[in-house]
Amino acid sequence: MSLPPLFTIVGVTAILYLGQDVLLPFAVALLLTFALAPIVSFLRRRSVPKILAVIITVGISFAFIAAFAFMVASQVSNLAQNIPTYQMNIVEKVRSLRELGAGGGLIDHLTGAVERIGQELQVGTQPAGPADGAATPKPLPVEIVSQQSPLDILRNIVVPLISPFATAGLIVVVVIFMLLEREALRDRFIRLAGYGDLHKMTEALQDAGTRVGRYLLMQLVINTTYAIPIAAGLWVLGIPNALLWGLLALVLRFVPYIGPAIGMLLPMLLTLAVTPGWAPLLWTAALFVVMELISNNVLEPWLYGSRTGLSPLAIIAAAIFWAWLWGPLGLVLSTPLTVCLVVLGRHVPQFEFLNVLLGNEPVLEPHARVYQRLLAGDPDEAADYAEEFLEDAYLVDFYDKVGIPALLLGEQDRQRGVLTGEKQSQFAAAALSLVDDLEDVADGEEDGNANGDDGNGDAQDDEDTLADDLPDGEGRSLLCIGGRGEIDDAAAVMLAQVMEIQGATVARVAHTALGLIQLRRLDLDKVDTIVLIYLNSSSSAQARHAVRRLKRLKRKLRVGIFMPAASAKTNVAAEDLNADFVAMTIVDAVKQGFADEKPVPLRAPPKRLSPRRAKPAKRVTAAA
Repeated sequence: MSLPPLFTIVGVTAILYLGQDVLLPFAVALLLTFALAPIVSFLRRRSVPKILAVIITVGISFAFIAAFAFMVASQVSNLAQNIPTYQMNIVEKVRSLRELGAGGGLIDHLTGAVERIGQELQVGTQPAGPADGAATPKPLPVEIVSQQSPLDILRNIVVPLISPFATAGLIVVVVIFMLLEREALRDRFIRLAGYGDLHKMTEALQDAGTRVGRYLLMQLVINTTYAIPIAAGLWVLGIPNALLWGLLALVLRFVPYIGPAIGMLLPMLLTLAVTPGWAPLLWTAALFVVMELISNNVLEPWLYGSRTGLSPLAIIAAAIFWAWLWGPLGLVLSTPLTVCLVVLGRHVPQFEFLNVLLGNEPVLEPHARVYQRLLAGDPDEAADYAEEFLEDAYLVDFYDKVGIPALLLGEQDRQRGVLTGEKQSQFAAAALSLVDDLEDVADGEEDGNANGDDGNGDAQDDEDTLADDLPDGEGRSLLCIGGRGEIDDAAAVMLAQVMEIQGATVARVAHTALGLIQLRRLDLDKVDTIVLIYLNSSSSAQARHAVRRLKRLKRKLRVGIFMPAASAKTNVAAEDLNADFVAMTIVDAVKQGFADEKPVPLRAPPKRLSPRRAKPAKRVTAAA
């Protein structure tokens, strides 16, 4: 992934900032086109002519917007007229607050302290008065004369009033033409941006349209279901202009995070001014909090969840950026605009950094994420991720898809020489700590197997689980030994834990036991199978040597090799290693480890003739 040059990002940002008078209406029109295009398509499928479908859609939509604006304006005007009647309640609440602090004189002390500080600051700053006996100069009369012409006055008053209506009219015209020329604009964009890959560009346009359109529609539905109970609740509580606060709550919820807070603050201030007591204020706050909890935890996950594809931090950062760039309207448009950027980064390789920075999809594969945490010596976070993974899977699935691949990454770094010494020991210790943290999960699955159920919640409904293929290991006794190093020991512990869940008795031995003296100390009387674990696929010679030594200690012993990297690099045959089996996955290792096959007899290495005992070749001479 290549990042664009810094001057490119700065240049694009400067263009957006300087051209906001043109680009902002165009951005609003573009987003409205995304939202209204499904309605136009619906009418077209009902045999409505294209022009008529566009006019109907735009007319109804902007009629609703105009009616909404009219209701808000009328409610604001009514509120402004009634504000003087609320002064008595405000005075009463201030008086009650003063009486609340009168016992300790807290407010009086604070007021006196502020006054004294103000007096001290004014000392020495007063201008020197006139000398004694000197006449005080009389102030000169000043007359303010307006130099503005009638044209300037007209421009200063009329233009600010007309400007919003002109912008709204421009947006309406642009939306109409975008809906009419939607197919032509799509084809032109594909020709300019991605004619060489029509499939990718078609996918990008469909993704952008679906995400933005669905987000705007679902957000409108959620905000409406949020605003109606708010308006009704405020009306029941007797708060004036309840319809206004409901409409503002509907609009402000389009602003991420801070919008609902502003929508709650305004009616609470009015409640404080209108009602004589404190109970209505508490009821108003409770109404907003309950509706916010329902919307955030029930409606939003149900209707669209994380379909926007944005991470929570990206939503906040986007809100700050677009508000700085385009003001309050940019704050409202921040989420849909950022969704378009994420779609661009998802389908255009040059902008992949946008999807990485702003998207909500994991940027690291699960095994790479676990490996990074183990490498950093943080097995707790790796265990947290494992517990999330195990909510819908079994332990064997986690080890097969995440745990063992993470150890393979560590083995690859060890072979490259970047994971040596203390760092390797720290990584292996963190991996063993992760396995210990998952011991409770293993005990739960083992108890579930003993009771005849799955022992792991919803994982029984997962058709892709590997646990269904594992045989019962009751009565089997095995030994898992790491082949060459500490990382192999961690893999051996993972395999042993899975075998124990299936009911087998498994002992775990470190790789140091493969020494000649240590091997002789192993108690192999009750062991029927030994599994040697090698994460390095180039360890065939060491594996062959270890198998030969183990079989010499006990002829009826089955010895297998678990080499998960072999399938990716080389095909290792059991006959070449004198082993009873070679497994490349945990499931295969468990299956073959629990098999009832007879052990393969140890084959003696081929004898080589000594050079001194080799018979000389006969010479054939030609007859004279």
